Amino acid sequence: MVGSAPVPEPEQSSPDPASTVSSTVRSDDPLVELTDTGLSAGIEAEDLGPSHRAPFDPELIDVYPRATTVDLMLQRLNRGLIDLQPDFQRRSGIWNETAQSRLIESLLLRIALPTIYVAEEADDSWTVVDGVQRLTTIVRFVKPEAVGLEPLVLRNLEYLDYNGKTFEDLPGRMQTRVLETELSLLLIRKGTPEEARFNIFTRINTGGLPLTQQELRHALIPGPARDLLARLAESPFFLDATARSVSPSRMAERELCLRFLAFWMTPPERYVTQDFDGFLRTAMHDINTLTPPALVDLERRFERAMFSSMAVFGEQAFRKQFKGSIRRYPINKALFEVQAVTLAWCTSQEIVALSQRADAVAEKFRILMDNPAFYDAISSGTSDADKVNYRFQSMTDLFREVLESTDA
Repeated sequence: MVGSAPVPEPEQSSPDPASTVSSTVRSDDPLVELTDTGLSAGIEAEDLGPSHRAPFDPELIDVYPRATTVDLMLQRLNRGLIDLQPDFQRRSGIWNETAQSRLIESLLLRIALPTIYVAEEADDSWTVVDGVQRLTTIVRFVKPEAVGLEPLVLRNLEYLDYNGKTFEDLPGRMQTRVLETELSLLLIRKGTPEEARFNIFTRINTGGLPLTQQELRHALIPGPARDLLARLAESPFFLDATARSVSPSRMAERELCLRFLAFWMTPPERYVTQDFDGFLRTAMHDINTLTPPALVDLERRFERAMFSSMAVFGEQAFRKQFKGSIRRYPINKALFEVQAVTLAWCTSQEIVALSQRADAVAEKFRILMDNPAFYDAISSGTSDADKVNYRFQSMTDLFREVLESTDA
């Protein structure tokens, strides 16, 4: 029940968010996250605020540069010792057939490729973090069945006359040239703390279009969580609740799903780390330990939360609303987690009552949006523990007020 939802009153020793509101100014034109083609991703850019990460021992960091060849990388792939995460490929068309063909042309011209960054796992396998698309292109050309892709047929080459040819069509000496191409790797050795590994990849992640935090989490934390997040983000429940407005090109939609799961498994009053990225990483690790029945239960709870959000908030679910404004804002990450999780705590009867009084919910929500403390809690420094608890408590109170008015 909303009336007994596990969101406690603020501790006496904690500052009242209403009295510590930052200088956040309401913006009717919020910044948005961008896809890799520079278009809106359909989701509001988030200010998490400072992260209070625990320091790590620099002596435990083990970074090892090494060289290998395309042939040796294929041998590792055949043995299951390389994780290329095929669903990690960005889907906006940057790496089209022409771009892939010209990468192969670079190998044939003996042009060195940029360094590939990999993380060594406990079983000696490698997880490729930066360079996935380059390696996938090479594998697709040389051994497409290894990644379940159609063979790459070269096209639109600039210097060589191999258009229309596959790897098997090349002269033997050119096949050998590809297989013997030397690749430069930077290997983050096993034993390096996870926090340090993420920090390293964030620091070196400066070329091209930097990976998002969710793309890094996806790359560095393999397991069932990857598959679950993909299923949730592609489910009709999520797509309908978000009006199919969130671009999948940068995994923003998977982060939204992860945030719901994280706060469902760890109620907001237990979020005290102030390290939101670490909180989401821990959630992925926790999901990886669940049994198949527990994963199914988690999936069903998510679907119910999406259905409930759509029933109660309609097309304005997870978006800011203001009095007198008819604008439809982009999805707000903090609102996604707080609306979805708080509704997930409700009983079926309460969801029905709230959906029947959707107009009252919308009116009270617009009033809540005029509260500077709440607006700040979903707009600035959103990873702060006090703000997390404040926004959850505020949404719980809103639903309780509507439900109590239906009982009167």
